[in-house]
Amino acid sequence: MSALGVQDVLAAIESGLSDWRKLAQPLVARFRSADAVSAAEFAAAVTREAAAFRYEIPDIRLGPGCVDVTLYTVHAESGRRQVTDEELDRARAISALAKEYGLRAVPGEVTQIELVLDAPSVAASGPFWAALLTGDPGNTPVLDTIFDPTNRVPSTWFQRTEIQSAPRQRWHVDLWLAPEAADGRIAAALAAGGTVFEDSHAPSYTVLADPDGNRVCVCTAFGRT
Repeated sequence: MSALGVQDVLAAIESGLSDWRKLAQPLVARFRSADAVSAAEFAAAVTREAAAFRYEIPDIRLGPGCVDVTLYTVHAESGRRQVTDEELDRARAISALAKEYGLRAVPGEVTQIELVLDAPSVAASGPFWAALLTGDPGNTPVLDTIFDPTNRVPSTWFQRTEIQSAPRQRWHVDLWLAPEAADGRIAAALAAGGTVFEDSHAPSYTVLADPDGNRVCVCTAFGRT
């Protein structure tokens, strides 16, 4: 299936997939459960539903009082992670299962972290970080991003830059949030001593700095194509 544009995914969320949020690549939901048993039973039901449609993913994470479900398709040729109509279908089915098992969606709590490295050459730096972070140098960057196939570690995005010899911050974190959660998270960070470094691209992303000047991007799907 063809990848959907960000605006198409946002329109689908607006028109009936309110449990879900679009983050960097995937479609993600968090469901709160009353107890561990109901959470596990829900996760098993989601797995069965996906298997019935021969859907290899979702990525299901059980945590204290919650279940996180991440949906995406891996493009067969490029390896790129994308949202297609299949993800929208699975999301609708999973939301119905959540109601059946008594779980409550909390879309404002979804989060994704990407590690971002300024690098003049992805081809030069990519194999090293793939080997180090995923244990397999064969997990070379997909376009400009390294993905761990089992999602043990955050993805690593290479932001292409010119070669520079002066000391500078080359690593930063992209923190992806539900759009409705971003302002509150930014406000909390500012109250804790942070500053706004640059916000001309908000709400797509806002660059904050900690008291030592280390930067982080708070990202949402809004304002993207």
